[in-house]
Amino acid sequence: MGRARAQRSAGVVVASKRAIASALLEGHAIAFRAGALLPSPVRRRLGKALRMVGAARGGPRVEDWSTPIVLGPRLSAAAITGGSTPLTTPANGESWASNPELAEPQTRPRLGGAGGPIAPQLRCLLVTSALDAGGMDEVVAFLAGHLRNVDVHTAVLHATPKPLSEGTPTGRIGRLLASQGIEVLEASERAGRAWVGSWGPDVISAHGAPGWVLEMAQDLQVPYIDTLHGMHSLFGTDWAIEALRAEKLAAVVAVSETVRQQYLAGNPTFPQDRIITIPNAVDDRRRPPADRSEARARLGLTSEYVFVSLARHCLQKNSYGLVTAFGEVAESYPDAHLVIAGRPDDARYFRKVERLRRSLPSRDRIHLRDHTPAPAEMLAAADGFVLDSFFEGWSLASMEALFAGLPVVISEVGGAREQVGDDPRRGYVVPNPLGDPLAVGWQTIGAARYRDQVNRPDVVSAMRNLIAYRSSYLDGRERLAAESAVRFSPAICLAAHADVLTAVANGSAPHTKVRSLRTEK
Repeated sequence: MGRARAQRSAGVVVASKRAIASALLEGHAIAFRAGALLPSPVRRRLGKALRMVGAARGGPRVEDWSTPIVLGPRLSAAAITGGSTPLTTPANGESWASNPELAEPQTRPRLGGAGGPIAPQLRCLLVTSALDAGGMDEVVAFLAGHLRNVDVHTAVLHATPKPLSEGTPTGRIGRLLASQGIEVLEASERAGRAWVGSWGPDVISAHGAPGWVLEMAQDLQVPYIDTLHGMHSLFGTDWAIEALRAEKLAAVVAVSETVRQQYLAGNPTFPQDRIITIPNAVDDRRRPPADRSEARARLGLTSEYVFVSLARHCLQKNSYGLVTAFGEVAESYPDAHLVIAGRPDDARYFRKVERLRRSLPSRDRIHLRDHTPAPAEMLAAADGFVLDSFFEGWSLASMEALFAGLPVVISEVGGAREQVGDDPRRGYVVPNPLGDPLAVGWQTIGAARYRDQVNRPDVVSAMRNLIAYRSSYLDGRERLAAESAVRFSPAICLAAHADVLTAVANGSAPHTKVRSLRTEK
């Protein structure tokens, strides 16, 4: 009897685990929509669980980078990455050397004139809920590394409910920052509060930080600047509650004017002079140019036209709509390929995209790949970049494509007009998949995710134009790269952030005199 009871109990446990796993697999999209900025340890655990369940069910898997894009001799991961170790070094295997223009810190001012003591260095604590592989994570890394060159001492708190290892950063970017001598703590609220109190920041720059960080700043009487990387964290928010929370903020930084206007539309009582637009910059330490011929050879490419989309596999990035549009483009251009490379954040959505891919005649030319260990090489090998997102704050991927000299097709999202404008030499801004970018919310994009989207004809037309004028775009790559290096210069972004941080720390109005050149031709 005891043995039979044990077997029945074991069977119940197994069945329960299967039920839980199945529920996770079928319902996890809701979880990601509800928490777009989940802490990276939670995302990693959930992602691992979903991939294991998907593998057990025989579902589709995202392609890795052990094979070339076009069929040919099998390449090892080391061959594709140039022998680098992407989890511990930048994609091209080089160290994170600073931009030569920013290598020397500014001379620190002296109190009371030339003969007085040196003024204390501003201490800025960057706080984030994610420090692994996302765009927000990249911005935090850029600020943590570069603000030191404009005389701002930085440290990073990765605030997470249940850290994998209290104190030690576990995310990819967190480890990279620590390897460069930047103080990085991955901690829960209790440990985080104690550490911040001892570190003694003059100002806190928050990036998707949990609510307790603002409470802590109030307790410590440290001014708090909230950074809006996009409106997704505020989709469905109670704006009356947000207005009360915003009264505690010293300032808000929006990464694009679209995001700034979206926030003010929801919280119109917030003082307009306390919300500043500071577009992101290219972190040129991490995206040095790569050789196009070598990159294409490693990926098995010869004369093919390659569109690349560096985007996570999830609802936000709208890869279903992009694959649909490319299927129409591919009918007229048999040598055209589409590579979507990114972390598979949403397994259920990915399966839908994979089914769509398999249903198309061009299925062998649509490559749904994992996060690339060598994004600079992928951009060098590609001919055009395309991003058909429902929403963005300021896409780093499209900006880095322009920095690499690639023409861009991007939907009307935050930063699109600033990056591309109306200059066809840079590419094309097409309408948002919903038509109106201000209508974006989880409910509206959920309803449109698998339907024929209103911008599909525009996406198809823009992609065809890039192919038709391939030679002109190839000839103009150096010019576009040089122009983009100026427009997206780290110096512009850093000067603006330093202005706001210094003003807020001194109790002054958060102003900046820096103006972007992004919309000029």
